[in-house]
Amino acid sequence: MKRESASSVQHVRLHESGPMPAGNTEYGICGYFLIFISGFLLLITFPFSLLMCLKVVQEYERAVIFRLGRIRSAKAQGPGLFFVLPCCDNFVKVDLRTFNFNIAPQEILTKDSVTCVVDAVIYARIYDATMSVVNVLNARASTNLLGATTLRTIVGTVGLSELLSDRNTIDKAMQQTLDSVTHQWGVKVERVEIKDVRLPVQMQRAMAAEAESTREARAKVVAAEGEMKASRSLKEAADVLSMTPQALQLRYLQTLQSVAEEMNHTIMFPMPSHLLSAPETILRRFVGQPQQQQQQATDTQTLIDVDTQF
Repeated sequence: MKRESASSVQHVRLHESGPMPAGNTEYGICGYFLIFISGFLLLITFPFSLLMCLKVVQEYERAVIFRLGRIRSAKAQGPGLFFVLPCCDNFVKVDLRTFNFNIAPQEILTKDSVTCVVDAVIYARIYDATMSVVNVLNARASTNLLGATTLRTIVGTVGLSELLSDRNTIDKAMQQTLDSVTHQWGVKVERVEIKDVRLPVQMQRAMAAEAESTREARAKVVAAEGEMKASRSLKEAADVLSMTPQALQLRYLQTLQSVAEEMNHTIMFPMPSHLLSAPETILRRFVGQPQQQQQQATDTQTLIDVDTQF
């Protein structure tokens, strides 16, 4: 039972157990002897030794101090001045500002078997300097490589239409996946954005043809609906005009007025033929020539003209 517990303790990650506080750190006899010698040299060379012992970190930096290979404190030092022992302590500066990097373009096969080239950008920051130094060799490079593999995994599970139209969902899914892993490295992924999606030329032409066909079909449907509504309106208007003939004449005059608003138009005014034949009939009746004689005279004149021509 003791061996099993010892092996389980050895496999516990540092970020889970937490670095040991300074008071509980055991350096051994040699370690304490080296610390004593370092302190003795510090006193002998004082105040010149302060140049080697006093260090400064900026507001956006933290310092993880190691004493004889062990973490001196679970909390990183800074910002400002801090004290180190020469020959025993060394420290690593960690920048806490948000950093970004571009994921190299990845040629990915989507869920619907379409090959596309996708690239993205990731914004992240280190929130725990101790974990970023102890648990991973290079937090930024590891986050970059993890972002590339996560991008291939996420895009491979969605279709092309979803990739082009619903990028926000894909970005959030990538951010949650990355953050769940980089949390162990002391890195917080703040934002993930897909920059560009490049498709093959043939696929672009096929999509353009499909979109054009869809627009043409939609336009034809809209035109057909408009024609149907216009025909119904014309039928209703014809029914109203048939009830009052005077309304048709008024509409005709209104149309002439709208056409004659500009002087460069020529108006053709059609006149019914029965309006021209009525005065002629009245005139002949006034003269006294019967209509039948007039018709016979007209026929005789026509025969004479034909004989003359032959």
